[in-house]
Amino acid sequence: MNTDVAIIGAGPYGLSLAAHLRDRGVNFRIFGRPMGFWREHVPASLRLKAEGFALDLFDPGRRSTLARFCRERGYPYAPIGEPIPTAVFTEYGETFQKTHVPQLQPCMVTHLSRTLDGFVMHLDNGETVMARNVVMAVGIEHFAYTPPPVRGLPSDRVSHTFDETTFERFAGKRVAVIGAGSSAVDTACFLHNVGAQTFICTRRPKIWINHPPHRIRGLKLLWTRIKKPVSGLGTGWRSRMACDLPDVFHMLPARLRLRITRGHLGPAAGWVTGQVVRDKVPIWLNVDLQSARMRDNVVHLEFRDTQAGCPRVVDVDHVFLGTGVRVDMERIPFLDRVLARAIRTEDNMPALSRSFESSVPGLYVIGPMAAGSFGPLLRFAWGARFAARRVTARLGRQPVSQPVPQPAFAS
Repeated sequence: MNTDVAIIGAGPYGLSLAAHLRDRGVNFRIFGRPMGFWREHVPASLRLKAEGFALDLFDPGRRSTLARFCRERGYPYAPIGEPIPTAVFTEYGETFQKTHVPQLQPCMVTHLSRTLDGFVMHLDNGETVMARNVVMAVGIEHFAYTPPPVRGLPSDRVSHTFDETTFERFAGKRVAVIGAGSSAVDTACFLHNVGAQTFICTRRPKIWINHPPHRIRGLKLLWTRIKKPVSGLGTGWRSRMACDLPDVFHMLPARLRLRITRGHLGPAAGWVTGQVVRDKVPIWLNVDLQSARMRDNVVHLEFRDTQAGCPRVVDVDHVFLGTGVRVDMERIPFLDRVLARAIRTEDNMPALSRSFESSVPGLYVIGPMAAGSFGPLLRFAWGARFAARRVTARLGRQPVSQPVPQPAFAS
């Protein structure tokens, strides 16, 4: 065996788990580009919807918090009310990696399959790695959903919101953004800011946009905290219970678990980009896309107005899809097809044990793919601490006698 544990993925979940395993002296290796999804698929200037305190990565001693990083680097920070730019969060995650996971190999796994004794991985640098256990922390980048009506469009005329991090090339162009969630609103805001003629189209009767936080004092503050307690997923008792009781969620019947996961904390947009869109971007509500095809070198879109029951058509230069993700194990490009089919799923998400182990012994899944088993907590960075502790408790059976003191951050 090359290693007891292999971690695939170097985002908040993979890095937090690696920091915990390293602290316990576990023989592990970790592969992936540090914070790759955030650097390659999210605009650097986007101000994140999650509050500052909910964007921590987790080392066991809680030395490397986002608050400390921002204080040391001179970046604006507040636990609540100071939206954090993606660029700052990405830099923070990369610094966390250098401090707590220096052995990260920034290469990609090209194939993962099962053997009699564990797993074999092939890397894009030509190396082959054997592992007794594998933890997949691959996030959502493989699961962008493309609705059927647009699948026939040329690739240069349609983009998922994961595909673009800069928007200057769309200046002056007519661009439709399909969707009602935060990624659709964020994209429409960026397009508007560069001078695109953009608008949003959605089947929903309303686009939900979060309100900016406001300062409350005294008894009103106490009552608000009782009525709507703060959690890493936002305010309210449902979010608080999702954070505090993932094991209770795990015990619920599958149908109920999946319904809650799909329905709680839906597509509400952040208030920073939402204010721009609300004031300056046209929004078509209650329209369902029926077809999209090229005509006279433009994209011809046909919608059905679900309230009036009549068609609505428009010609645009480009279409953005803010249509979210749909988890499907067989869409993970490096996962062997036989292995993928051996993983028991519920609504295409892996069915996991209390230790995040799949139905394939030794194969663990953390991050958003685990939300079907543990609830909305696992859809957000805040869930990385729970996942890291739980998986480490299962795999970390080698105690460290004298941990080496570590600095808060690598220089």
